[in-house]
Amino acid sequence: MARILIIEDDALFREMLLSAMQLDGHEAQGAGSMAHGRDALERQRFDLVLLDVGLPDGNGLRFIPEISAAEGAPEIIIITGDGHADGAELAITSGALDYISKPTSLASVREAVQRALAYRKGACQLTEPERFGIVGNSVSMQRCFRLLSEAASSEAPVLITGETGTGKELFARAVHRNSQRVAGPFIAVDCGAIAKTLTESELFGHARGAFTGADRPRDGLVMQAHGGTLFLDEVGELAMPQQRAFLRVLEEQRFRPVGGGREVHSDFRLVAATNRVLPAMVHKGTFREDLLFRLQAMHIHLPPLRERMDDLSELVRHFADKACQRYGFPRKQLNNAFLGELLAYPWPGNVRELLHVTDQSVIRGRFSPELLPEHLPSSVRVAVARSRVAGGPDESVKRWSEKYYQLGEESPFRDVHDAPDAVSLPCGVPNEGETLGEWKAFRDQVLDAAERTYLLRLLGQTGGDVSRASRIAGVSRQRLYTMLRKHGISRTWRMDSENV
Repeated sequence: MARILIIEDDALFREMLLSAMQLDGHEAQGAGSMAHGRDALERQRFDLVLLDVGLPDGNGLRFIPEISAAEGAPEIIIITGDGHADGAELAITSGALDYISKPTSLASVREAVQRALAYRKGACQLTEPERFGIVGNSVSMQRCFRLLSEAASSEAPVLITGETGTGKELFARAVHRNSQRVAGPFIAVDCGAIAKTLTESELFGHARGAFTGADRPRDGLVMQAHGGTLFLDEVGELAMPQQRAFLRVLEEQRFRPVGGGREVHSDFRLVAATNRVLPAMVHKGTFREDLLFRLQAMHIHLPPLRERMDDLSELVRHFADKACQRYGFPRKQLNNAFLGELLAYPWPGNVRELLHVTDQSVIRGRFSPELLPEHLPSSVRVAVARSRVAGGPDESVKRWSEKYYQLGEESPFRDVHDAPDAVSLPCGVPNEGETLGEWKAFRDQVLDAAERTYLLRLLGQTGGDVSRASRIAGVSRQRLYTMLRKHGISRTWRMDSENV
């Protein structure tokens, strides 16, 4: 038996689903709005949520992160009469297991529920992976850790994608160290650093005399990885001839060293990583589609730091402690203004850049008991100052949302000249020249981004003091906790003296 929450504003359809779930032996509860659903999630732990999109108090897709952050991290199935391809993509990438368009049969819903519960049962049996220095508890990182656990328990190839500095090699090593191959070697190769003319020799080895300078035979990286894991970093840099050669090796785990007379076998597990968009390279003809299919038997996409800013304080605390240990300094306190500056910075270099910035700050503040904004590198302080003076992304979103709040929903801008110029739009909102979608969805995205930014800056200002933050915001502590859970920032920003 499972506990199922049905958030659906159509009372008749909601009752039909409730009856069907109860007949199947589940404990089911209904809610007609996001607000009622939120109350139910705060009172009780659920295994599965059936979620409508067109709810009276907002778009249900915006509710997905909050549901995922609820106690028990329930699975989510979207059931909607407003089905469209973009909504389905957003739902799945946000963490929903399925997306069902109305009208649909109860049999289809029951089948989807059975699949979701079977998936949850299997996921619950996965061993919590060792993180080996990977820090973060945001909703997006929790999804990555679940995928890490799945990858570690299998032998399938893994493709890890993400921007530069997001921690792809850390995850690759964690896959290896959590797997049954932990006793074997972990062989890492930077595909972009190998000369194209020598790539096959580096990967597959060579016989004596295979080319000028090959005065003795040499095992390649593939053979060195025998019994362990071969990590191909920046796999998108492989030239087409090497892609073709490596595809066969991946399929058969047999290869012929350059200049060799016979094939040899290597038992390795492949993990690859790239900051490139490989499907786009396939479309351009610069990456083999069949190789991509082989590489991404399992796929872990690491979010950029700007999309997991609720992890920032935990990351800074971790990096600062490590730096203090390395340099022999006493443990540093983190000043609220210091954290506020870090929250206002866009982090183009992601976690790697945050690591270096924290390290520099610790060195500059070695005689201070706490880290202050003045200890930050000038490049960070200048970028934050310029953003504030120019009315950077955070302030632009705030001004923009206030403007159309004043104008009302019926007319976003009364005149074209009312539209804000040089506004930095939140993630997912089209830029000038791109096609705009439905106004309601557009408004929801802007408000959601503004709300999240407000919460992060509020907690940076108060150092995570929820009581003080609720007084400043003019909302109850319970309401503030609900808003924090919605954006997956409740745990990491509830800071106490031990954390700070």
